[in-house]
Amino acid sequence: MTKVIGIGNAIVDVIARAEDTFLDHMGIEKGIMQLIERERAELLYAAMDGRVETPGGSVANTIAGLGRLGVDAAFVGKVRDDALGRGYAQGMEADGIGFPNPPVKGAPLPTSRSMIFVSPDGERSMNTYLGAGADLGAEDVAPDTFAEGGLVFLEGYLFDKEEGKSAFRHAARLMHAAGGQAAITLSDPFCTERHRDDFQALIAGEMDVTIGNQEEWTTLYGTDLDDALARAARACRTVVCTRSGASVVIVRDGARVEVPVNRVVPVDATGAGDQFAAGFLYGLVTGRDMETAGRMGVACAAEVIGHMGPRPEADMAARFRDMGLV
Repeated sequence: MTKVIGIGNAIVDVIARAEDTFLDHMGIEKGIMQLIERERAELLYAAMDGRVETPGGSVANTIAGLGRLGVDAAFVGKVRDDALGRGYAQGMEADGIGFPNPPVKGAPLPTSRSMIFVSPDGERSMNTYLGAGADLGAEDVAPDTFAEGGLVFLEGYLFDKEEGKSAFRHAARLMHAAGGQAAITLSDPFCTERHRDDFQALIAGEMDVTIGNQEEWTTLYGTDLDDALARAARACRTVVCTRSGASVVIVRDGARVEVPVNRVVPVDATGAGDQFAAGFLYGLVTGRDMETAGRMGVACAAEVIGHMGPRPEADMAARFRDMGLV
C-alpha cells in the first residue's frame, strides 16, 4: 500500500468542555481557530477543567487516522525536547506513526499547543499557540523520508511562515522526484486570505490533490463556489470541497461527483475535517473511485464527531466493510 507522509504543525491538543458563558467571559470567539501568544496560552490552559491532552495538529490527526486504517504512515513535525514534546513523539509512535524528527534540544520556543473548548452543541473553539512546530522549514524535511515515494499531505496552517512555504515546496518536489503525489489541506479561510497568491501558485505548480471547505475555497479565489472549484480544477487534478450539512463535491480530471452526507448532532466537532481527509486519502491511495473515497471520508468524519477528541475510536476498516466500501 502506498506510504503517506504528513507534514504539519506538531501541536498538543488540550481539550475540555466549556459553556458558552465561559467562552464569553474569557473573550474566546466561538467556532474558529485563533492564534494566541504564550502568556494567553498559559492562562487558558490553567482555566481548563477536566482537560485531556493528546498529540494533535490537523495533518497529524489525519495521519493517525490513516495509520489506524493500516496505511504505512509517517508525520514530519517539530517539537522541543520538553515534557510536551517528548510526550508528543511517544504518542505518535504508540499509534504506529513514524515520527522521523526527534525532539529538538534547546529549541528557542516550547512545543506548540492548542486549547480546544467544546461547547454543549459540539462546536469547538481553538486557541493555538504556535511554538516550535511553526518553525519547521526545508532543513527539517529529510530526503530519505521520501525515497520510496507515495503521497505527501501538507497542512495549510504551516503556510503562515516563510519556513513553512519552503518546506512545502521542498517536500512536494522530493515526492514528485520519487514518483509520488502531493496533496494539501487549505486548513482555514483566514490562512487562504492571508496567502492567496502563494496558495494559488502552490496548488497550480506543485499539488495533485487539494482539500478544503466551502469558505476556504471561496476565500481563496474571491468568488462563488462553483467558479472557485472550476478555477481550482483547471490548476489541480483532484479538488475536494466539504460543505457543512451538504454533499461533498469532488472534481477529478474534470469529472464532478457529489457524495451525500447524513446530518448528525456532533458531540465534538474537533477533527471532522481531519478525519474526512483520512478516509478520502485512504480511498485515493488504495485505488478506489472518487465516490467511494468520498464516502469513506464522510464515514470517518461522522465517526469522529460522535465522541470527544480528534482521532477515531471505532475500527473504521471494519466499518468500511460493513458499508460495502471494501
